[in-house]
Amino acid sequence: MIWSSHAHSSRRACDRLPELIVLLNGAFGIGKTSVARALAARIPGSLIFDPEAIGIALQRAARLLGRTVDDFQDLSAWRRLTVAGLRLARLRSADVIVPMAFSNPAYLEEVRNGIGRFEPRLHHYCLVAPVDVVHGRLRKRGADPVGEEWEFRRASECCAVHGSSAFAEHVDARTRSPEELAAHLLARSQ
Repeated sequence: MIWSSHAHSSRRACDRLPELIVLLNGAFGIGKTSVARALAARIPGSLIFDPEAIGIALQRAARLLGRTVDDFQDLSAWRRLTVAGLRLARLRSADVIVPMAFSNPAYLEEVRNGIGRFEPRLHHYCLVAPVDVVHGRLRKRGADPVGEEWEFRRASECCAVHGSSAFAEHVDARTRSPEELAAHLLARSQ
């Protein structure tokens, strides 16, 4: 699913918060989607835009053309379509939450700059935790280090680079629940 929206369709005037685009970065398995859902539950009318669906479609199309793509983020079309898709999502909701596992600072910057052309108030957070914590979460949700080697490898790569200042405001996701993280992110975004 490219997007899902929270059950409430609009905010009451007294509850009005500034319009938000939240780019929620973090390693595979760190809990981005759970935090995005918890954040959306706190922002009536918000929308979760997941650009992974665009990437999967592009990977499949590349395979039909005989090309293997290990990571769809390597496709410049994915980065451009992610920005375009987010812009369309913004037409549906003023508040959009984007969970995505960027590990290449150049790709992240390209997407952030693309968003910045239509929304200068982008909030970018990077959920961080030690790799053993992230791998433990992947195993807890049923992922097998042998069968899903790619996911574990990418989680390790993300954990290794996400400490860099290129990955925005770091948010420690080691021990906090998705609801606690959502409350923290909402407070930081106001």
